[in-house]
Amino acid sequence: MSDARELPPSADEIRGKRSELGARVGAGAVMGLAAILAAWFGGFLFILFWALAAMAVWWEWLGVMKAGQRPLLTGVGAVTIASMATALAAGTPAFAFVSALIGAAVAMSAAQRQRIWVGAGIFYAALVLIPAAMLREHSTLGFVTILWLFAAVWASDTGAYFAGRAFGGPKLAPAVSPNKTWSGALGGTLAGMIAGLFVLLAAGIAWHPMHAVTTFLVIVAAQLGDLLESWIKRRFAVKDASGLLPGHGGVMDRLDGFLAAALVALVFGLAAGGVQAPAMGLLSW
Repeated sequence: MSDARELPPSADEIRGKRSELGARVGAGAVMGLAAILAAWFGGFLFILFWALAAMAVWWEWLGVMKAGQRPLLTGVGAVTIASMATALAAGTPAFAFVSALIGAAVAMSAAQRQRIWVGAGIFYAALVLIPAAMLREHSTLGFVTILWLFAAVWASDTGAYFAGRAFGGPKLAPAVSPNKTWSGALGGTLAGMIAGLFVLLAAGIAWHPMHAVTTFLVIVAAQLGDLLESWIKRRFAVKDASGLLPGHGGVMDRLDGFLAAALVALVFGLAAGGVQAPAMGLLSW
């Protein structure tokens, strides 16, 4: 048995990690500010912001899948996403869902390989746009709902990163994402719960136990969304969806948790408030 010991990190390695962390923090701050401003203005600007994000996710998805015919499929996705955005701006979300179905069918017929995955990519991109747009639509609670989602998901992500590094321990899903730990998941859940509930209290939302339930569920959904994207990347042997965002990889890497959280929030909002007021159904108990 060798008695060789692991050497401490070199000065260059330490500087590299600090530089990567700095790039991650800087890019995250810029993206976060842009997302908050878009949410504040709402309306067409908000839909445009998330339509562009959905387009970036679709473009990255095609790269991850190595689907071929990328220019053609990129165009199919662009038309589909523009159609969804138009429907959402017109206040007809049902047509946005129909656009996603038609777009997926066209993309699958145009693809020469990975057809099922290509079709799934249209729906994945749709989840970036449709839930956020529908939740933001409410004139008084839409902005608060989006801020609540941002706070819960972002704090969960940050809390998981630092708790995992500080405490380590058993792996959460080593076959899917070897770096994630149970301590990170628990730390992230706690941080997300605190941040999400703080936003609601600061906004003057009357407290109800269901707020804690829904906050917990969207955080769990965000963590599962992160694991799902990790599984997809492992399935296709890629490390990052792209290099568009310094320190973060791609837009798909950055939004994996948010789109899952927004979907769960929308389902709860629709069940309680209907198509016309999912944000009110979600927050007004």
